[in-house]
Amino acid sequence: MSVQEEIQRLRELIRYHNYRYHVLDAPEISDAEYDALFQRLKALEAEHPELITPDSPTQRVGGAVLERFEKVRHPRPILSLANVFSEEELRAWEERNRKLLPDGTPLEYVVEPKIDGLTVVLTYVNGVFTQGATRGDGEVGEDVTANLRTVRQVPLRIPVTGTEPPPARLVVRGEAYMALADFEAFNRRQEERGEKTFANPRNAAAGSLRQLDPTITASRPLRLYTYAIVDADGVEITRQWDVLEYLKRMGFPVADGCELCPDLDAVMKMYRVWESERDTLAYEIDGVVIKINDLRVQDALGYVGKDPRGAVAFKFPARQAATKLLAVGINVGRTGTLNPYAILEPVRLGGVTIKQATLHNFDDIARKDIRVGDTVILQRAGDVIPQVVGPVESLRDGDEQPITPPTHCPVCGEPVYRAEDEVAYYCVNASCPAQLVRKVEHFASRGAMDIVGFGSRLAEQFVEAGLLHDVADFYCLTKEQILSLEGFADKSAENLLAAIEASKNRPLQRLLTALGIRHVGSIVAGILADHFGSIDALMAATEEELQQVPGLGPYTARAVVEFFASPSNRAVIEKLRRAGVRLADVRAEAPAGPQPLAGKTFVITGTLPTMSREEATEYIRAHGGKVTDSVSAKTDYLVVGASPGGTKYNRAVQLGIPMIDEEALRRMAEGG
Repeated sequence: MSVQEEIQRLRELIRYHNYRYHVLDAPEISDAEYDALFQRLKALEAEHPELITPDSPTQRVGGAVLERFEKVRHPRPILSLANVFSEEELRAWEERNRKLLPDGTPLEYVVEPKIDGLTVVLTYVNGVFTQGATRGDGEVGEDVTANLRTVRQVPLRIPVTGTEPPPARLVVRGEAYMALADFEAFNRRQEERGEKTFANPRNAAAGSLRQLDPTITASRPLRLYTYAIVDADGVEITRQWDVLEYLKRMGFPVADGCELCPDLDAVMKMYRVWESERDTLAYEIDGVVIKINDLRVQDALGYVGKDPRGAVAFKFPARQAATKLLAVGINVGRTGTLNPYAILEPVRLGGVTIKQATLHNFDDIARKDIRVGDTVILQRAGDVIPQVVGPVESLRDGDEQPITPPTHCPVCGEPVYRAEDEVAYYCVNASCPAQLVRKVEHFASRGAMDIVGFGSRLAEQFVEAGLLHDVADFYCLTKEQILSLEGFADKSAENLLAAIEASKNRPLQRLLTALGIRHVGSIVAGILADHFGSIDALMAATEEELQQVPGLGPYTARAVVEFFASPSNRAVIEKLRRAGVRLADVRAEAPAGPQPLAGKTFVITGTLPTMSREEATEYIRAHGGKVTDSVSAKTDYLVVGASPGGTKYNRAVQLGIPMIDEEALRRMAEGG
């Protein structure tokens, strides 16, 4: 046998035994025997590096540390799912579908567990894994190929077993996740090392998959389940059940317990089985996914917003547990809000140990009469965010202590402030260290000044090192200062400085968003930028003048005036000016040609299928329209996406404001 033939034989054996172990959980050889095969392959490839191929089992972990993730456009939209929460809502979903289909169309369903992880898209060319991406906004995701290669359940070559040839191109959708036992062990290791722990398996999976260093991802216990074919050459499959069978034949992991159901009665039976067994599963699920089995019927039904009509997620009720409220802590937010949270006697809920939970605000605490020492009911909202529902008053013994709002900031000690018409308490000290880290992170974020590569970890590192005392200090950083920090070398320091320099020329809307003024998000920032044109004109505006701007209310007007009245905030603006940061927009003439949306005012709610909120806003403005943040009698159209906000939607109904989707918006903008 030649060396090349032995290498090929070893690769096939290792792929097969890897599949038996990681996908089927039915190994045929011992770990020692597997390791011997793997080490023999490594040795042969070391002697003959010209024979190494990207799909070799030895090549799972490798590649340089990335500076950023590249964007990937999916071949077809990676849609999300609408939710139902009761049998009545499920049957109403079926009834809506039947009205859109020819009479007598048979409907059978596939029920699959809704695994709580991170959606990934895997691409294979001639059977070889060539690209892996996150879902992103459904149209464009991030290239995490090097990280997904480290996941043992991701086949590097298909088919793993059998003789069925792979298609020339296959794109598969799945879910990267952490098993509960793996998550607990991983969090323990993180805690022992003094490193960041995660609140739940989903967050841990998402954080692990988005590491710029693939060796870090390789050390995390990620797993995979697959459940859909996004795109394929020469694969003619018309039933979801056959999709699952095909994925199994190719060697992909598919969740156990999927069921083909002839009607909704059978679906409900399976739902109840999964609900009764959810606490015994090895992984976290928050419901089941119900899909019409006939893919042609799914296609015919189309979708609403970003949600396909032919599939729906049937969510489980939130899980609850009782535990002791030991104390109340306070987080200081980016805008100075004091956010209370419960410090709890540890309790298991939904497969994870809960030690802290949100308490919303101090008015909510008073309304529910929650006291330190109470036995409280804990609930995981959406099976993710723990929150305190309320106290069990019958278990009180008289030693419980009322919870009072703070009079001083727990971090800087300065007095706190509360407006008469707001529930939040604020630390008004702009130099408060707790606020600074969050302000710095927000200033650098993608929707603000977009300083590429600067995230939460670097925000903490730079503030703790004393390099950033306010956001304007970004533009005073030197290469020598950056190199003094752990983790930076010449190239990475130069890249960061280049990203900071590039941020100086962001539009005024981005800067106003980045400053973190209360009630000023990206849409309100756009309104202010359009109306005033420069930060100097905005700083000179009175509260009355601001209230005359369409789309602005009294709270926002007051917040803007208060922000620019602060000497420390004005000092930041002057530092930005001296650094050469753009503080005004060039007033361009209106684009030549027709502007079909001219004179129309739009409000956007929900998630649009192909555009982010910011992109939709720019699109409307580019075609002559205006975008405001709240619905009023002056609103011409409400642009509605998936999961719309109740306040905007209900206000539009009350005022009789026409509602349109993204497709209708595009038709209008194109003169239709």
